[in-house]
Amino acid sequence: MSQHYGNHKRFYPPFHFFTIPLAVLGLCFAIYCCIAIPTIITGLLVLAFFLIAIIAVMARMFALKAQDRAARAEEKLRYYILAGKALPDELRLGQILALRFASDEEFLALVDSAVIDKLSPGEIKKAIKNWRGDYNRI
Repeated sequence: MSQHYGNHKRFYPPFHFFTIPLAVLGLCFAIYCCIAIPTIITGLLVLAFFLIAIIAVMARMFALKAQDRAARAEEKLRYYILAGKALPDELRLGQILALRFASDEEFLALVDSAVIDKLSPGEIKKAIKNWRGDYNRI
């Protein structure tokens, strides 16, 4: 399936539809139990589920940060190869991540437009004519 603006957002079902919902449900149930039967055990149960939810979210954030760093490095190299100079410092990370979907033919023009017109990541993605899919990022 080819990727485009309408379908480029991806979910990882075990995380998005299993881990997070179960952690939230467990936390809600633990809070209910703590209110209904206030004991040290139910208090510890709330703490445990709260920590599980925090750890799950932090693990996701750390993975995204690593993917962001790799994508930024890839796009800096791509720009250097195509333009022979460094990627403009004015670009924000969100703009760089949006530019990774642009084909090589329109990449340089979109970089210039993103800097001059201060395009948002959504505007950059919508301006792309020849979408280059990113099938690795989740």
